[in-house]
Amino acid sequence: MEAGNAGRVMSCRPAWLARPTKPIPQGRRVKQTLLRVTSYNESDILRSYEENEGNGDVIGTVPTDATLSKQSLRGNQSTMLDDSGPLVWQELLSTPEPEMFGPRARSASDAAVLRRKGHLKEQDKFIQFLLDMHQTHTCLEVMQKVERWVEEHRQDPRASRLHRIVPTIGSFFTPLRLVDAFMEYDQFFALSRRQYVPPNFAEMRHILNIAQIHASAERLRLVTFDADGTLYADGAHMKHDNDMIRLIIQLMRANIHVAIVTAAGYPGAPERFEHRVQGLLAAFRSLDLPKEVTDRFHIMGGECNYLLRVAGPERRLEFVPDGEWKSDFMMSWTQEDMQRLLSDAEALLLEGATRLRLSVDVLRKERAVGVIPKTPTIYEVLEDLAITVQARLEASLPFCAFNGGNDVFVGVGNKSLGIEALMSYLGFSPAEVLHVGDRFTDSGNDSATRDCCSILWVANPEETIFFISLMLGDIRKLKQDPYIE
Repeated sequence: MEAGNAGRVMSCRPAWLARPTKPIPQGRRVKQTLLRVTSYNESDILRSYEENEGNGDVIGTVPTDATLSKQSLRGNQSTMLDDSGPLVWQELLSTPEPEMFGPRARSASDAAVLRRKGHLKEQDKFIQFLLDMHQTHTCLEVMQKVERWVEEHRQDPRASRLHRIVPTIGSFFTPLRLVDAFMEYDQFFALSRRQYVPPNFAEMRHILNIAQIHASAERLRLVTFDADGTLYADGAHMKHDNDMIRLIIQLMRANIHVAIVTAAGYPGAPERFEHRVQGLLAAFRSLDLPKEVTDRFHIMGGECNYLLRVAGPERRLEFVPDGEWKSDFMMSWTQEDMQRLLSDAEALLLEGATRLRLSVDVLRKERAVGVIPKTPTIYEVLEDLAITVQARLEASLPFCAFNGGNDVFVGVGNKSLGIEALMSYLGFSPAEVLHVGDRFTDSGNDSATRDCCSILWVANPEETIFFISLMLGDIRKLKQDPYIE
């Protein structure tokens, strides 16, 4: 190709491609991640809890096509960075439906849940802004600038550059060392060395998660989890073989409170909540966890309407009396106002379903109402139905209208109010709290939590396992080698 032609071609390419990528500065320390492999079956899962206690670097089972055998991994637990990157990052590419892909390289956006629900589950104005910046900046330059802007936003949220560019941006309760997170992630995903393929949404989300984990680990006192799609698959329950059981118990033993914050609400029926986490409660009993540990577990049901705790030698769930934990604002909600909100929401849901020619069943609960399609439909239809209620429902009380993936529900209150009440009940500040969820889009019921605490955005339960394992590794390292100013 002639020089003149080359110049014309390069001029139409985005900056991340047209300009030489900046190499990682020599001597810059990159975080090493330890990996030890275990394989579980249902018969020995409870024994594994004890064997692995204190070993948060245990990630899971190595895929059968892994290039290293289990024996070689056990012999070299400290996996060094090489041309292929640390093996641990391969866990981030795992998917619950591998047969859908066949024998090919995986992508950070391969999660089946994202493909099944299209790009609607990848909607976020801040992350989209980061992606757009790559048209005029290299990856490293994007992270350098945004790291500065995040700190500026923390100092003055209303007048910050980020607020002007992304008016809907939430709060940042900790600094985010995005440059360090990018360098760590770049070792495997080669963002700085790719010439023709720019970073995608999932990769930006992963980098933000890594930065948040490293920022939160030192002061973390409470981790809250969404349930469906975060701790277990949509519509499933936490059974005895769920890998998150081991990680939740490790968090609790590290003096960190854990709460599951879910839209599911069963007033007066704690046994129905128990059924959803039966594997976790069985582990509490099998390990004979002391009360001081089980006291660090709660379930927030109905977004913010019911709080449960572990009680008694049988480690059963019981409701915490409303007066002990609800805010004055929440206690002021009247039955008349709540039922009016739900009736108006139901009318809008049915009106929208008629417009969309969607046949539905209506499920009315004490503090929520929803519609469930009678016949298969697409995610976009449910998305439109949820956003219709968000845009048109006028109510005197806060509410959450969300697309559940298989249904659309409207509930009184939202997860932000629930987490804020739990933080006040336990005595924690926003910087000490982290919410992990999979629905931070406009129609997701996790999005409201951005304004009350730090967040981790995951695509599926496998990502939750990966990032919480990374978090436990940070916590353990901080205890062994505390930072001194």
